[in-house]
Amino acid sequence: MNGASIDTIRRRLPRVARPVAFAAGAALLAGVAFQFIGSASAEDARVIPAPAVDEKPGSGGSETAVLAGGCFWGVQGVFQHVNGVVSATSGYAGGNKDAAHYEMVSTGDTGHAESVRIVFDPHKISYGHLLQIYFSVAHDPTELNYQGPDSGTQYRSAIFPTNAEQANVAKAYIDQLNHAKVFDATVVTKIEPARQFYAAEDYHQDFLTTHPNYPYIVINDLPKIKNLQRIFPKDYRADPVLVEANASGK
Repeated sequence: MNGASIDTIRRRLPRVARPVAFAAGAALLAGVAFQFIGSASAEDARVIPAPAVDEKPGSGGSETAVLAGGCFWGVQGVFQHVNGVVSATSGYAGGNKDAAHYEMVSTGDTGHAESVRIVFDPHKISYGHLLQIYFSVAHDPTELNYQGPDSGTQYRSAIFPTNAEQANVAKAYIDQLNHAKVFDATVVTKIEPARQFYAAEDYHQDFLTTHPNYPYIVINDLPKIKNLQRIFPKDYRADPVLVEANASGK
């Protein structure tokens, strides 16, 4: 079984959405997981310089960033553990509203990328620092249209700025990282302005927290949380801010 087959099992599982089917799918993945740790494990995080150009906090109480970096389970999980983040919601960006459904996005033909909408307090964490975590821990920005075992444009590395200043900060930071040759290859992250974000289905929200023993999460995503704690200890929060908790007003 190759990486694509692992992804097929993972992608098919929410469709059945029954405990027995979930357990069977997880058991099947567990049986093959150790064969693919080398190719399907989380990308190595690295220490990278802070952005030379950053956004200054305005007078508002919160700001929104939208980032894509492979499967949204892990990206959401990382930012839910970041101090200053008010909420992190998995969803889709890059395509139209009618196509913002998991089964359609999974075809890779909708223009959407699996993305995360991050609402943050700019007085506690800057947009540029969120990007530093994004490039360092949340994904590998040198992988074109894939992350780990997942391939297709829906897994592309992309930034969806919500204003012109965010776009300028993102472009300057990508240029800075490429000029300094921080990574072994060129950063291929796309900047895609003026794109609407659409929240994903409920069963995708908080997936890393609610399914910590799911083999895909264990192999690909839990290492990202450990890397966040190791590289950005001051930014790490042990208790994640969850979509479910925000929805219930807790």
